[in-house]
Amino acid sequence: MPPGRPDGMERDMARICQVSGKKANNAKHIRNTHSQGWKYKAPHKNRVQLPNLQTIRLKTPTGTYRLTVATSVIKSEEFNLVACGLKPIPKAWLKKPNYGI
Repeated sequence: MPPGRPDGMERDMARICQVSGKKANNAKHIRNTHSQGWKYKAPHKNRVQLPNLQTIRLKTPTGTYRLTVATSVIKSEEFNLVACGLKPIPKAWLKKPNYGI
């Protein structure tokens, strides 16, 4: 059991962006593609591509909120308007996605 609450009630949060909804993607890893014909015979291993998530803090007049956000969202213009305080934080961003984890 991970460190935390002794009664085991601690839940892991999903690796999902709270703003855009980005999550893990299933992909294939192809080994040894030196020639064109070989890539069809080469073993295709399953792998997971995880989004680049960062935990940030947004300060608002009502308090400080902690969000898990993809870096592509941090670069976006809409997110920067919210981070600068020019637009209010949408309520949908404040929900923590757990998706049954």
